Amino acid sequence: MQFAIVQRILGLLLTVFSLTMIPPLALSIWFQDGMAQAFISAFALILSSGLLLWLPVQWARRELRLRDGFVVVLLFWVALSVCGAVPFMLAGRPHMSLTDAVFESVSGLTTTGATVISGIDTLPISILFYRQLLQWLGGMGIVVLAVAILPMLGIGGMQLYRAETPGPMKDTKLTPRITETAKALWYIYLGLTVLCAVAYWLAGMDSFDAIAHSFSTVSIGGFSTHDASHGHFNSPYVEAVGVVFMVLAGMNFALHFTAWRSFSMHPYTKDAELRTYLFLLMVIATITSLYLYASETFPTLGGAIRHGVFQTVSISTTTGFVTSGYDTWPSFLPVLLLFSSFIGGCAGSTGGGLKVIRVLLLFRQGLREIVRLIHPYAQVPIKVGNMTLSSRVLDAVWGFFGTYVVVFSIMLLLLMATGLDQVTAFSAVAASINNLGPGLGDVSAHYGDISSAAKWILCLAMILGRLEIFTFLVILSPSFWRT
Repeated sequence: MQFAIVQRILGLLLTVFSLTMIPPLALSIWFQDGMAQAFISAFALILSSGLLLWLPVQWARRELRLRDGFVVVLLFWVALSVCGAVPFMLAGRPHMSLTDAVFESVSGLTTTGATVISGIDTLPISILFYRQLLQWLGGMGIVVLAVAILPMLGIGGMQLYRAETPGPMKDTKLTPRITETAKALWYIYLGLTVLCAVAYWLAGMDSFDAIAHSFSTVSIGGFSTHDASHGHFNSPYVEAVGVVFMVLAGMNFALHFTAWRSFSMHPYTKDAELRTYLFLLMVIATITSLYLYASETFPTLGGAIRHGVFQTVSISTTTGFVTSGYDTWPSFLPVLLLFSSFIGGCAGSTGGGLKVIRVLLLFRQGLREIVRLIHPYAQVPIKVGNMTLSSRVLDAVWGFFGTYVVVFSIMLLLLMATGLDQVTAFSAVAASINNLGPGLGDVSAHYGDISSAAKWILCLAMILGRLEIFTFLVILSPSFWRT
């Protein structure tokens, strides 16, 4: 383990992260909302912490190894989650405890979108912007993590897309070429954000809301500047913009890169995961819309389609925006939508969940086992596009799925032990580990009323979900630390 290299990277990370205090600080000074001192103090504290880590090892220059990569990825999320909580703790409005501040920070950076705050409309403008900024920065970190780093670490079958990534292809080390990858992804991510903000503005949002919601839409975060989320605007045009960009953000960013580089739509049309992703969205949206109309939840077919499509895309991509209380919808619809978040977005996207490619492979492997029962000696390969998958990838997918179920079950039991009912506990774990946000029962509106113990459990669930579980668990393995 190259501790000096890890320390240097962490120090640089915190130093750069301290600069994120400047935009909300500028807003606070401009609008005189009284939050300037909180952001100044947070900037000084985070910057000094970063420099204290970086200065002693600033000359350390070595190539990151695989084991170092696991530690850096874990520290990336843990350190930023703690530092991101500092402004919330120092701000007078809202007044937040350590637990609530860390929960809000973790939720923002992991793009979960669960909040402990009620009365969002009355928050100072600098705090509103800071919450959205956390999600936007977290979303960019997720893209780099999912497209450039996790494939090389071999997390749960994500090495499947190693050949698709625009950076350090077919490499087992974390090379300086990750810088090239990150730069390319930044351009795509920033471009989508700008387009989304302009589209929201043209659809009727004011400039602040348009920028703020573009941050949480492209990051698939779900934070809003209003308690009613997208329902505050009551505009089919705003919702249409949200649907388009949530769908785009739920796609593999490696596809966006290759399509942009080749000036061709071919990368999209040939991708099996993308076809499955769009097919599932259409099926679930159709079922939801027709049932809403049949149950007379909305009096017109147009209204049922409008809300059904928006809520399906929002929940299925694990964004978490709402236009109406989907938890109050009739019959099986709330559970159907919650279950759709288990599938989530595509690999290499800002979406959460198991990822479409894993679900697709589990389905195809199930079909293969049926064929094997009929033809015991048949050789039945599993393919994605023209690629025949190795047993290593399939074993990783099954291992990930099994670990996911075990971790989910343990956290469900722990939450129930804190006093939550079954519906609330199940939906809270699902919304956190899938990085969705809104749940059912007592957490349908916000998470402020549950116990501190439950909030810490859900913080762990959010980080585990964002790190694809194995990245965290491998650090706990004794063999990881053996030389």
